[in-house]
Amino acid sequence: MPEAKLKIFERPKSFTDVVTHYCPGCTHGIIHRLIAETIDEYGIRGKTVGVAPVGCSVLIYNYFRTDFLEAPHGRAPALATGIKRVSPELIVFTYQGDGDLASIGMGEIVHAANRGEKITVVFVNNAIYGMTGGQMAPTTMPGQVTTTSPMGRDVSQAGYPIRMSELLSTLRTPAYIERVSVHNPHNVIRAKKAIKKAFKNQMEGKRFTFVEVLSTCPTNWGLTPDEAQNWLEDNMIAFYPLGVFKDTYYDNDEEGQK
Repeated sequence: MPEAKLKIFERPKSFTDVVTHYCPGCTHGIIHRLIAETIDEYGIRGKTVGVAPVGCSVLIYNYFRTDFLEAPHGRAPALATGIKRVSPELIVFTYQGDGDLASIGMGEIVHAANRGEKITVVFVNNAIYGMTGGQMAPTTMPGQVTTTSPMGRDVSQAGYPIRMSELLSTLRTPAYIERVSVHNPHNVIRAKKAIKKAFKNQMEGKRFTFVEVLSTCPTNWGLTPDEAQNWLEDNMIAFYPLGVFKDTYYDNDEEGQK
């Protein structure tokens, strides 16, 4: 019998060989790797441009061997729009947290999606402001304790969390919207497929693609990494169900579906 071929687990070529600044148990590193693997597998490192947000992943440009630009807080979709329109041959993606995208950047993301900009957005939802001290975010769960909601989020005062995937899926123009999670190996595999599909759609010239990734924040949740993974599964997925919310393609110049 022929010898079995071993698959070697190694650092993606699109990754730099540096230690990240993220807290122990944070799943930003997993999401970074999935993007790096996608870039490597499609062979697009030389023409990929990322846009860094303001938030925990503000230093993401230190970890990728691709071009990156830093955007003002919440303005990553606007910067990505400019890059893609000037150089449409590039593959352009933003990487944004819930404070950056769903709070100060809400207007930017809605209008970029509505215009059908041919960019890919990776949206990391950990239900809290991470970098600035654990304040309540637009995605904070009802009753969840944060530094600015010590008695838990009161929906009668703060409203309910915003479901970004559902909100953007009501727009006509986006091509692909999916919510995934990275709290266990099974869901990491699903998240990889979603990210690859989003990039593939952009490579095929389709309009706006969006992958929301449920992520943990053990430090600001006040939990161990294992406890944080369980908390995500027990609390977040019920309110933020996983799945594809849109997978159709309309061209803004046409009435019919493509």
